[in-house]
Amino acid sequence: MKDQVNDRTDKYGGSLENRYRFSLEIVEAVVNEIGVDKVGMRVSPYASYMEASESNPEALGVYMVNIVNKFGILYLHIIEPRMIKINDKYETPHSLLPMRNAFKGTFIAVGGYNVDNGNKAITNNYSDLVAFGMLFLANLDLPR
Repeated sequence: MKDQVNDRTDKYGGSLENRYRFSLEIVEAVVNEIGVDKVGMRVSPYASYMEASESNPEALGVYMVNIVNKFGILYLHIIEPRMIKINDKYETPHSLLPMRNAFKGTFIAVGGYNVDNGNKAITNNYSDLVAFGMLFLANLDLPR
């Protein structure tokens, strides 16, 4: 999907619509097979792992949200723009709010959260849920 690595010249390359086409086809096929009430999606429009960056990640994120809204998927699990790689986070002017505001289902934010700022994100309506993947890997008793 990212314009820095997608150099295709067919119907899956070039414009944002074309670059997102394959993901859309997968979502549509899964929804048709198992039902929309069982489908969620995890996306990372800001991530640049392996030099796979996007020149306009906010536009990509909002576009993705608007497309999956048409299907009514159950949730969107999205990685914070402040995350570069595991254990590295940085300050950024970017935010998930444009995607949060556009998405109609359950919005799950992930990336660099602890209990305090995770609770704050929910209280401030930044997210419906917050994921704590790495914390659970280190401490299976985290909820206690």
